[in-house]
Amino acid sequence: MTVLKSGLASFFIWLLPLALYAAEPSGIDQFIEQNIAPYTNQFVSFIFYAVNIGDAKFPLIVGWLALAAAIFTVYFGFIQLRGFRHAVALVSGKYSNPNDSGEVSHFQALTTALSGTVGLGNIAGVAVAISIGGPGATFWMILVGFFSMASKFVECTLAVKYRTENADGTISGGPMYTLSKGLAEKGMPTLGKFLAVFFSICCVLGALGAGNMFQSNQATLQIVNIMGGSESWIGQNRWVIGAIFAVLVGIVIIGGIKSIAKVTEKVVPVMAGIYLTAAAVVIFMNLEAVPAAFGLIIDGAFTGEGVVGGVIGVMIQGFKRATFSNEAGIGSAAIAHSAVRTKEPMTEGLVSLLEPFIDTVIICTMTALVIVITGLHANPDGLGGVALTSAAFESSMPWFKYVLAVAVVLFAFSTMISWSYYGSKAWTYLFGENKASDFIFKSIFCTFVVIGSAMSLGTVIDFSDAAIFAMSIANIIGCYLLLSVVKKEAESYFARLKSGEIRRYK
Repeated sequence: MTVLKSGLASFFIWLLPLALYAAEPSGIDQFIEQNIAPYTNQFVSFIFYAVNIGDAKFPLIVGWLALAAAIFTVYFGFIQLRGFRHAVALVSGKYSNPNDSGEVSHFQALTTALSGTVGLGNIAGVAVAISIGGPGATFWMILVGFFSMASKFVECTLAVKYRTENADGTISGGPMYTLSKGLAEKGMPTLGKFLAVFFSICCVLGALGAGNMFQSNQATLQIVNIMGGSESWIGQNRWVIGAIFAVLVGIVIIGGIKSIAKVTEKVVPVMAGIYLTAAAVVIFMNLEAVPAAFGLIIDGAFTGEGVVGGVIGVMIQGFKRATFSNEAGIGSAAIAHSAVRTKEPMTEGLVSLLEPFIDTVIICTMTALVIVITGLHANPDGLGGVALTSAAFESSMPWFKYVLAVAVVLFAFSTMISWSYYGSKAWTYLFGENKASDFIFKSIFCTFVVIGSAMSLGTVIDFSDAAIFAMSIANIIGCYLLLSVVKKEAESYFARLKSGEIRRYK
């Protein structure tokens, strides 16, 4: 392990000089395409290997996630329905004991995880899904979100079960600890350690790419569009915006999960509120079109175009593109949920199932309704994801581009601070739980914020998307092997809840 750690540290530190080319984005773009892309493309092709289903290509990794969500749903007797009401009570703090170990409340853990998932996927991914599969794609989006709630429940219960409480009172948890400690209990320590290291490497790479550079890049482009376009001074010096983002991100993440949670518990409700309010206004202004829109969604869901397009749009485009719809099965959000104040792993498993419901079932559905009721689902102008959603909103609110810019910036900022935490916990798992190791990663992370704002990201994002999906390989294997642990936790918790042993504090 010492040799492995040394080698990994050398690799990641080697990335730092690359960051210094940010002032010359064309140079770094060219360097990546010529020297890195030929190798990373092989990894991307492997992770997203697809089989033909009719005329469509279906990545097996997507099936891996969808199958797990369905199995977990059946195995736990539709826990997303049985546990929903109690999950809401937990988030509201009715069962929270302030003396339990942990760093954040149930609500803060939920908002931190949501800040990493609610983002451009809710804006752009939905538009892509509908433009490919028609209005019927919305039905399959909701269905995917519903089943994903069970995946979140399993991985987050395990994350709290196998977390580590450090000497300073901080918490380290997530699939890397679940895999190494949980599989050791099952008599598979070597497999557990290997999967934990694999997960952590992929998490670091995903955090720097899709969780950081892509967010910075898209937020910067929105600001540039508002401030004069690519030919303006700011358009020619995008790194300035990146530097401002880096400072703001650095201020928040330097304080760890407690600092991040204090920000996300305010930012997430505000950004979701702004976006959902705008969506509600558009729907209200087109109220007469709502029944027909639902008709298109239901009718289109069971046509050939709706089924194939919906699966492709939601599970390929919606999951693969940008920030993912809910990351269920990936394991990232479990890192945030593991820091919760509780002595009952089951409580956070239940809280976490609300995440896909809010992210996919509510926010994504509202976006879809706006696109369908405004008639832009046909996309006659061939607009891209964000542009199509923006056009749908602007058809009723011409000034929406300014609201969208604010929403994108808030989404991007909140995603960056959450993924900084995911990345830092994966990094310190690899290189040691100490302040020096944590500081090194956060410094690298903030540097990559500037890079992302200045350069094009084709190869980088393809690779980091693949790294994030690769996390699910290790995470889902661990979930399968430890299902009996979750089952035992669930039976014990609900029995004690029914008997009154687990009591309310409010």
